[in-house]
This record gives sequence, structure tokens and C-alpha cells, in this order.
Amino acid sequence: MKIKITKEDLVLGISKVQNVVSSKATLPILANMLLETKKNSCLRIYATDLDIGISCEIPVQIFEEGAITVPAKKFSDIIKELPPGDISITTKKNHQIEIEGENCQFKLIGLPKEDFPKFPEFKNTEVLPLNQGILKQMLQTTAFAVSHEEARYILNGVLFEISDNIIRLVATDGRRLAKSEEQLDTPIKKDIHLIIPTKAVHEIIRNLKDGGGVSLLISTNQVLFDIDNVLVVTRIIEGEFPNYNQVIPPEQKTKIKINTQDFLYAIRRANLLATPDFQAVKFEVFKNKLVVSKITPDVGESREEVEIVYGGAEMIVGFNPGFFIEVLKNINEEEIELELLGPDKPGVIRLKNYLYLALPMRI
Repeated sequence: MKIKITKEDLVLGISKVQNVVSSKATLPILANMLLETKKNSCLRIYATDLDIGISCEIPVQIFEEGAITVPAKKFSDIIKELPPGDISITTKKNHQIEIEGENCQFKLIGLPKEDFPKFPEFKNTEVLPLNQGILKQMLQTTAFAVSHEEARYILNGVLFEISDNIIRLVATDGRRLAKSEEQLDTPIKKDIHLIIPTKAVHEIIRNLKDGGGVSLLISTNQVLFDIDNVLVVTRIIEGEFPNYNQVIPPEQKTKIKINTQDFLYAIRRANLLATPDFQAVKFEVFKNKLVVSKITPDVGESREEVEIVYGGAEMIVGFNPGFFIEVLKNINEEEIELELLGPDKPGVIRLKNYLYLALPMRI
């Protein structure tokens, strides 16, 4: 292989795939990324940890076709430190690679392409087109609610449900739940029900833009997202996702109308005094104000009033502040309506095509 490429293009390509390279890989080849020339004057870069694989194409000038795997971190560090401009990459004997920039040269020892795991092929598979901006917003408003407890592996991902031309994303850790849904522009032939692991979800979000399309392809136990020639393939979490509809309470007529940013900042400030042993923040609901307060022994206390519109009964409820901070910072609405039913009932936020639920804490 002999190619010439700009440093800027190569750095961008490496950045799209390198997050899946494991620093503690059980197989030496998994610490490498695969560089392979394509006939369309492109270089395709691959990386995988066997659960997730990512590849992307970048434009190059090809003098000789070929492929080689290189140590991902060393290769990335070298390319970043090279001076701006064109970079020449040439493979030599014994899987050695030569990297040349302006007035500098590096040599790295790689491994043959044959040792690298093959990227899955999705043949004869229905292609489901989605909007990048919509999918990105749906993932950003649900993924934070995923469980990180390994024992609850079925909750370690985001549920994708597609039926009746509706795409629905759900995530929960057992203490909070986020659900987002949108109408599909293109009808599909069959219902889809799959769970995408958290790590893959974050890589998908990282590569999604606010506009353009993304194609979804599904096989028996894997799913592929094609995002502007960035391919993200991941295994599907096997198992039955809990029936989340059972925990969603009926919509209440009496709601608390509150400014989203004012609510977010008040909780953030109260959270400054939270500790692992004293997490809960107190919400005191009155007719025209919500008092957000926090008392932590041997640390301090805070109290802040936030203006609200509310005509229901007064109450006191405690919540994990992080549960509200993560949802409020991803909501684009100027105002929200919060449903609170009491100290032992969940707090619920309902927006158009979106629902968020959080269980209370003792205070």
C-alpha cells in the first residue's frame, strides 16, 4: 500500500473510530486499527472491540493498493504530532509501515490484515431510513437513563421499538425512565424490537449530525447504522425488556408549570452540597413557588425559590438531583409541566412525543 493523504482528513478519520479500541484488549490485534484502500480513491479505517465495530472512509491519493493494521494509539499520536500538510504512508516488508510528513519520518510495526476481525456484511436486509437530527435528539433524551449495573444487563442499553410506523426509544435503570417516539416518514414491513448497548449508543450519538439521513440495517443478532459513510455495527443485547408501560402513571390534570432553565439551575446549585450518603434534594411545592433546598450534615445547606404556576395541594418530595439535571439539560422547551403526586409517587415530565419519570427518595 502506498498513499498520500492530508493530515486533517486522517486525524478526522482516526477520531471517528478510535474510541472503540480497547486499551486492555485480550487479543493484541484489537489494539490495532485496519487501514485499507478502496477502489473509489478512499481509505477505509476500521476498529473493533468485537462487540462494536466502526469504519469510515476518507479521500486519499492511491499509488499502490493494499491493507495493514497498525497500533491504534501510537499511530494516532504520531499523526497528531506531524506538521500540517500531506502525509505519505507506505507498507514495507514484515508488516512495517512508513509514515512521512514534512521533514520527518516514522516507522511502525503492524500486523497483517488477515489477523483482523472481519467487518460484518448485511446482505438482503431491509434498509430503514431515519433522520439524523431526530434520532440524535431521541438518543440524547433517553440514553442517560440506561442502567450501568452489570447484573441488570438487559437494562444496559436503549430499547428500539418500531411498529405502526412509529419509532420509540426507551431507557431505564429501574429508578427512572425516559421514552421518546416519532413518526416514521417511510413505512416498514415488519415490527422491530431490539436493545442497543450503551457504548454503541454513545458512538452513534457522537457521529450523528443535526441534518441528513442515517440508514438502519438489522441482522439476526447485530445492527448497522450507516451515518454518512461512517458505519457503526454492534451486537444486540439479547433478552426481554421490561414492560415499561406498567410503571407509567395516568396523566394528571393538575401540573406544575415551571421555567426549564430556572428549574435546572436551582437543582444544580442544590446539588453542590450533595454527597454519596446524602443525595436527596427537597422540593417543597406551594401555590406560586417551588422551594428547592438541600441540607447535608457537616457540609451545609441551601434554599432557593423558583416561580411556578400551580393550583394543586401543597407537598414535600425528595429526589436524586442528578435524575432531573440530566433530563432538563437535554430538553429544548422553555417551560415544562411537572406532575408530582406525593412523597412516595414518581415525578413525571410529559412533552410532545416524550415522557420522563423519576422515582422519589426519602428525605
